[in-house]
Amino acid sequence: MFTGIVEELGEVIALEPAGDSARLTVRGPLVVSDATHGASIAVNGVCLTVTDLKDDAFTVDVMKETLDRSSLAALEPGSPVNLERPVRAADRLGGHIVQGHVDGVGRIVSREPGERWEVVTVELPPRLARYVVEKGSITVDGVSLTVVEARDDAFTIALIPTTLELTTLGGKGPGDPVNLEVDVVAKYVERLVTAGAVK
Repeated sequence: MFTGIVEELGEVIALEPAGDSARLTVRGPLVVSDATHGASIAVNGVCLTVTDLKDDAFTVDVMKETLDRSSLAALEPGSPVNLERPVRAADRLGGHIVQGHVDGVGRIVSREPGERWEVVTVELPPRLARYVVEKGSITVDGVSLTVVEARDDAFTIALIPTTLELTTLGGKGPGDPVNLEVDVVAKYVERLVTAGAVK
């Protein structure tokens, strides 16, 4: 489990196709500092398993399902990526409960700069709109954020200077894809309510 509080801005070293999967190697000295083979690291909000460690970099295998449901296939050497290690039981939950299971890919529609922040509008797949509510939580490229406004086809978020400076969201513009994970609690509630209505 993660919290959506990005620990480090990493850099893609390689993305090597391997049939219907790929091997991704990322430089991230902080997240590698205590990583072991089999450890989980979230890359742009996608929970991946470490298969190899070398110096300040780690390698993961990315399966077809993950490539199809996320924006990882578009990465290339030099691409910045948001990195986060799993939360420990004794840690503070600084963001919200994040699984690292991407629900879909959205696209940045616009950015409106303020005095010290930016309001960003993100288009989302229609099937995810029902899980996004005003003042609710959403994960965008692995960053835990609060929804400012929720619409049927998009939502807005306000990015503070720290988020703009320390995550990939500071450098993304209109048309750029972003990984989205909606609040897992909303999905469970919907499932329970729907199952109860069927009986």
